[in-house]
Amino acid sequence: MGRVALVTGGSRGIGRAIALELARRGNAVAVNYHSNEVAAFEVVDEMKSAGGIGIAVRADVGDPVDVATMFKTVTDGLGPIEILVNNAGIRRDTLLPRMGVDAWDDVVTTNLTSVYLCTKAALRSMLRARWGRIVTIGSVAGISGNAGQSNYAAAKAAAIGFSKSVAKEVGSRGITVNVVAPGFVETDMTDDLSDDAKAAAAASIGLGRFGTPTEIASAVGYLASDEASYISGHVLVVDGGLAL
Repeated sequence: MGRVALVTGGSRGIGRAIALELARRGNAVAVNYHSNEVAAFEVVDEMKSAGGIGIAVRADVGDPVDVATMFKTVTDGLGPIEILVNNAGIRRDTLLPRMGVDAWDDVVTTNLTSVYLCTKAALRSMLRARWGRIVTIGSVAGISGNAGQSNYAAAKAAAIGFSKSVAKEVGSRGITVNVVAPGFVETDMTDDLSDDAKAAAAASIGLGRFGTPTEIASAVGYLASDEASYISGHVLVVDGGLAL
């Protein structure tokens, strides 16, 4: 068995692809989910069918009690967590004058507070082991901003600053902390866009198309590996040339 990995929001989309990629690389993977239990266990079954090791664990990653329970469950079931992928995220898009406090708080809690809670919990065992990989899924919105996503962009931008700061704190203990910032990716989060909006978005991308979850997962798999041992505090943009 390789390392023990935890992927938050691992039941669908990018998170699912990351969990499968980490399992393919020989790691035991805990798939976190909040509400979609069926999808989470489908990911675990797929990993096991390919000869991998995995478990599904429910938790609201924005809740400190849930996070503590999740880490204990994973540690008891698989061992200390050595790879953490902070992937859980939601959108509540609207222009700022129409944005209610709930839309702000929900996005910041799920997309940013969860990163703080899970990273802090993961560091306990990583610091003892003097090895660890933390990869947070950001967004190009956190770099360049996006109209109608001030809450989402703010949380993703803050996650970048958080990751760079933690990278400086723990680098001497063999722990790397990085961010993968996707552009438009074919997931449930982009399915609600109209055909016209998708076409306009694709036209703004250098490669002329949306990315796939697998393409994001490949970048995460690399950063979570031994091969990326000298990369830390980095934001890897995987956007097909959107930000050019």
